[in-house]
This record gives sequence, C-alpha cells and structure tokens, in this order.
Amino acid sequence: MRIDLHAHSSVSDGTEPPARLVERASAAGLDVVALTDHDTVAGWAEAAAALPSGLTLVPGIELSCHHGGRSMHLLGYLFDPAAPELAAELAMLRSGRVARAQEMVTRLAGLGVPVTWEMVREIAKGEVVGRPHIAQAMVAAGTIRAMADAFTAEWIGSGGRANVERYALDPFRAVRLIAAAGGVTVLAHPRAGRGEAFGDEVIVALAAAGLTGVEADHPDHAPVDRAHLKKLAERLGLAATGASDDHGEPTGHRLGCDTTSPDCYRMLIGGRQPIQGSGHLTR
Repeated sequence: MRIDLHAHSSVSDGTEPPARLVERASAAGLDVVALTDHDTVAGWAEAAAALPSGLTLVPGIELSCHHGGRSMHLLGYLFDPAAPELAAELAMLRSGRVARAQEMVTRLAGLGVPVTWEMVREIAKGEVVGRPHIAQAMVAAGTIRAMADAFTAEWIGSGGRANVERYALDPFRAVRLIAAAGGVTVLAHPRAGRGEAFGDEVIVALAAAGLTGVEADHPDHAPVDRAHLKKLAERLGLAATGASDDHGEPTGHRLGCDTTSPDCYRMLIGGRQPIQGSGHLTR
C-alpha cells in the first residue's frame, strides 16, 4: 500500500480543487490519501464525491497552533467537525486568517506594493486565505519574481515588515479537541527548516497529552532527522507517518514522494473508518 497523509487543495493554499487532488492521487499510484487543508474541512465533500475506485480518503485538517512563540502545525484525522467546541475554534482560526491577510495587504500597500484585497481573494478562491496567496499576488503585481521572495524580513516572512501574527491554538488544547471529536492527531513536520523546528521534549509532552503520531518522513526533513523521529516515535508508542505535504504547483505536484507504512497507518486510524472510493460523507 502507498499512503500519503498530508495534502492540500485550493480550499486552502493548494492550487487544485479537492476533486482534482484525489484524481492526481490515484494517478500517482496511491492507495490512501488524506486531505488536510489549513483550518478547514470545506473540501471533504467534494473529495469524497470524486473519489476514484480503489482510492481511500482520510478526511483531515492541518491546524494552526502556536507554542513557545513559534508556529506549530498539527494534523487531525477522522474527527467530527460538527463537535461544538472544535467547530467554534475552527471558525475563529478561519476568521483570524482573513483578518491577518487583510492587515498584511494594508501594510504592503503602505510599503508601495500594488496588491489589493480583491486580488488576494481572487487568487485564494477558497474560504481560507494565507500568506501564499499574498505572495502569488505580489508576483502577479511584479513586486517580486518568485513566491519564495515574499517570505523574507523585507516582506511577509516571520518578523517581516508586512507580516502580522494571527490567532492560533495551543497545541495541547488542539490535541484534546480533536480527541474529544473522535479523531487522532499527528505533529506535522517537526524538524522542517522553516524556523518551526521543535525538539524531542515538545514531542514527549504532546505524546503524554494524547498525540497519536509524528510526521517523520517529509520532504523538508533531513535523513538524520527522519531516522531520529522514527526511533523517538517507537519509544513513545507513536505512529511515525510519512507524507508529501503536496500543495500542487508550488511544491511540484509531489503526491506520494513520501509515504506512511501500512503498519503505522493501521496504528494511526485504529477502528475508525476512512472513506472508500466512490464513497460519500455521512456526517
């Protein structure tokens, strides 16, 4: 089995709609794919309706968290998005993203960048607006040559002139919220070189709080970090997952470049039921 447990659609900051994402997953030879858009489940129904025969969909999300003054991402799977407390937090996360993006556009305008909120919304299309959409607008406006140029101190990188902090969840609370909604959680790319790397002590603490897994095999993880995270996961009784973190065009259509072993997949989902192609959401 080939299992990819981290992918994004145009509902958040991917470039292709959920239906196209599952088609690409099937074409890439995957048996299982998880849709994990940022702070939203709005793509689940479309992905399930378009699911090709032979492909399994794991409905998921990538939650925006904040720990120790740094951004942290937590993957949640197979939970009930209608659980009241969780639903309220998701609404706050999405509204916080919009408010942040609007303020960044205002700051960029003050710096002479000809980007408007209307441009950003047109690029985003989905209900979640993020920095990649602003970066795309800056490229379209001719301010920068490539999206990566936006994520610097000059523009919207961490601490940048036009960057704005936003509402994010405490990861320990996020773990509890997903568990209360019947789901499981995985710490996303804990050793990625994005200024968001976290040490073993954080993973140990999250495991004690109910974390189910840690993303070990990820395109931004060095081989030594992958091996270390797998050993740590084994010691803590966590599932060591692997995934592409595919965003479509910006990441080079890399679905399936890193995958999760069948044993870790079974350990992660337990008795929960993902969606079989051609299935539909029952919630």
